[in-house]
Amino acid sequence: MRASLEVRLGSRVVAAVTQPTGFSPGLAARLRLGDGRRAFIKAVSEAANPDTPDIHRREARILAALPASIPAPRLLWTYDEHGWVALCMEDIDGRHPDEPWTRHDLDLVIATVTKMARDLTPSPIDVDVSAADAFARQINGWQEALSRREDRLDPWCLRHLERLAELESRAPAAAAGETLLHFDVRADNLLIAGEKVYVLDWPWARTGAWWIDLVAMAPSVAMQGGPDPAEFVHRIGVNAVPNEALDAVICTIAGYFVVHALDPAPPGIPTVRAFQAAQGREAISWLRERTGWD
Repeated sequence: MRASLEVRLGSRVVAAVTQPTGFSPGLAARLRLGDGRRAFIKAVSEAANPDTPDIHRREARILAALPASIPAPRLLWTYDEHGWVALCMEDIDGRHPDEPWTRHDLDLVIATVTKMARDLTPSPIDVDVSAADAFARQINGWQEALSRREDRLDPWCLRHLERLAELESRAPAAAAGETLLHFDVRADNLLIAGEKVYVLDWPWARTGAWWIDLVAMAPSVAMQGGPDPAEFVHRIGVNAVPNEALDAVICTIAGYFVVHALDPAPPGIPTVRAFQAAQGREAISWLRERTGWD
């Protein structure tokens, strides 16, 4: 794989610095080449996690098709041989948003994601899935908890489990739209370079309502020291979105985090469940406030 990369880039790799953030198993490193250029590579073997190679393949297809105006890293090279899949991209000389979140960083991110939604409406590329599909078939934790008679949820969730599952069932219709969404915007998928925000990690891109990316990131912003979700959503300009639609999507996001946080960790990703649980606590607090259910 290294030899193929060096041939494609036309220079030797003389240094590699592993990047510690994120949840993908496998390699994620910044590279320095012999001619002074820099690049970023992420790679995974089928042995490390059987699902991640296909995730990397899908991200490569998305990155290759995104318009040049979108603030995403430019794809330079892909490798798919001998059980390994790798993506090499331009290296962004930036930083993740500060933790706790600052007003400056949050304003930059909100402006970037809002503009990105405008630029990607209607979706400029064909994708095979939508936000509605995901909410109907994959991100439906409350319905899953109800079907498996989950008893490890907190008392409020257990008391209202049937109501939560019913509200969650409205999310697919609420999420329908023609915007190409990133569908996983959070601090570790963002880099700030000067006054420009780059959005990383695009394997989950799908079409849906323009506001989904911003609303879905609200629990992670609160978890990492930013404003609470209600204040955050007030700032992003979703006044025209019906409360019923917001409630259904927020309910679904909360269920995804809370219920999946109870599952065993996926191979090679030991910290993801604690991260989901922390976001779930913020999302549940927000949902309780919005519904008024006692």
